[in-house]
Amino acid sequence: MAKTKKTPRPKAETPKGFRDYFGAEVDQRKNMLDRIAQVYRHYGFDALESSAVETVEALGKFLPDVDRPNDGVFAWQEDNDWLALRYDLTAPLARVYAQHRNDLPTPYRRYAMGPVWRNEKPGPGRFRQFYQCDADTVGTASVAADAEICMMLADALEAVGIERGDYVIRINNRKVLNGVLEVAGLAEDDEHTRGIVLRAIDKLDRLGTQGVRALLGEGRKDESGDFTKGAKLEDRHADLIMRFVQAAELDFEARWKELRNLVDGSDIGEEGVTELRHIIDLVREQDYDEGRIVMDPSVVRGLGYYTGPVFEAELTFEIQDEKGRPRQFGSVAGGGRYDDLVKRFTGQAVPATGISIGVDRLLAALDAKGRLAADAQGPVVVTVMDRDRMADYQAMAKTLRDAGIRAEVYLGNPKNFGNQLKYADKRQSPVAIIQGSDEATRGVVQIKDLVLGAEIAETASVEEWNEQKQQFECPLEDMVMRVQEILNR
Repeated sequence: MAKTKKTPRPKAETPKGFRDYFGAEVDQRKNMLDRIAQVYRHYGFDALESSAVETVEALGKFLPDVDRPNDGVFAWQEDNDWLALRYDLTAPLARVYAQHRNDLPTPYRRYAMGPVWRNEKPGPGRFRQFYQCDADTVGTASVAADAEICMMLADALEAVGIERGDYVIRINNRKVLNGVLEVAGLAEDDEHTRGIVLRAIDKLDRLGTQGVRALLGEGRKDESGDFTKGAKLEDRHADLIMRFVQAAELDFEARWKELRNLVDGSDIGEEGVTELRHIIDLVREQDYDEGRIVMDPSVVRGLGYYTGPVFEAELTFEIQDEKGRPRQFGSVAGGGRYDDLVKRFTGQAVPATGISIGVDRLLAALDAKGRLAADAQGPVVVTVMDRDRMADYQAMAKTLRDAGIRAEVYLGNPKNFGNQLKYADKRQSPVAIIQGSDEATRGVVQIKDLVLGAEIAETASVEEWNEQKQQFECPLEDMVMRVQEILNR
C-alpha cells in the first residue's frame, strides 16, 4: 500500500518585495501622518478613504497590448472585468470625483493616506507595497490652489520635525518648459526627443550642467564607460535649453526677464511664466521666502499627465550613504497640476492640482535627523505571583488604564518570575508591578523601575547598585501616582 504523501508545510516568509511592520514602526508612521493630517485639516481639506481595488479601465495608465493587463499593477479577472490594486492615490481620486461630482463641493479639497501597490521588480529599499500621503484640490483652475498646496506642504514638513533650512520646495511650470521646447524647434508630437530632453534636465543635480549639456547633444559616457545617447539637438537649441535650466542661478528679477526672453513667441510658454510668477508672488505675500519655496526650472516631474505648475520637496541636509560618503537626502514629495485626468471619465476638462508625500522616505529622513523615538515605550506589566489572584492583578491593570496609563497583566506561565521580567524587558516596559501574598495582606505593591534598573546595570558599581531605588514599596492606593512619577521622569 502506497504511503500517503504529506502536504509540505508552507514557508514562513514574506513575499518578495513586501515587508512586515512592527509596533514602533507602525506607531511612528501613524504619529507622523496624524501631524500631517492636522495641517491638512487646518487648510480645510477633508479626508477620503477610497477603495484599494479599482477596475483596470478606471486606473487606465498601465494597459499593455497583451491579454493580461497587469504591466505595473497587480491585476486579476473577475467575470468580464479586470480589477487591480491601486498603484497611487490620484487615479482613484479622479474616479471618485467623476462618480460623485454632483454631491461634492466645487472645488473639492481632499487628503488621503494609505498603501499602494506596484507590480515592479523589487530592489534594496524598493518595495511593491508602500505608503503615500496625498492632498489635492479638484475643480479650480486658479493657480492660488497651486500656491496653497506648496504652502501647506511646507507647513506639513515643519509640523513633523523638518526645520526651516533643511528643506526647500521647488516650483516650475510644464507650460514654460513646453514653450522653451517649442522655441527650440521640438515638435509637440516628437515624444521621443522631448523625453530625452526632460530626463536630461531632471538629472541636473546628479550630472551637473556639463552632463546635461552632453545629453542634449550627442550623449555622454559615464564613469563605468556606458554610453547614453543624447537628444542630438542643434547647438543653438541645446544652448537655449541650458539657459532655461540655469535661470534659477540669476537674481530674482533677472530670472523672470530671462524666462520671458526664452519663451518669446510661444503663447503656452508666456502663459506658463505668468502663472509661475503669480504663484511665487502669492507665497511671498504669506512670508514663504526663497529659503522655503523657490522657482527652479530643473523641476520636471516624470508623469506625463502634468499640465501646468509642478512642485518637488527636497530635503537639503546631508546624510552618509552606505559607504560613509556625505550626500543630500533628496526628494520626499512631488506633485503638480493635472487638468486632464478626470476628463477620461466625464469628457469635460476638470482642473486639479495636488501633492504626494513619500511616507517611507520622510520617515527615513526624520530618523536620520533623530526626530523619531528610538524605542517606543511599552506597557506597564503587572506580574503574577499567585494564579488564584488573577482578578486582583487584572484590577490593578484596569486601575492603571483608567488613569490613562498603558498596562497589561502577564498571561504566560507565572511559575518562573525571571521569565516575567524577561517578558517585560522584551516589551520595553518602563515599570513592573509586583504583589505577592505578603504584599496583598499589607495592602502594598512593589514597583520596579525597569528603565532605571537598565541604566544602573550598564553604568553602576555594586555599591552604587545597592544605593539606587530601582525597586520600592508603596501603598496600593498610591500605585498610580508613583508609576506616573516614573513615566514623567
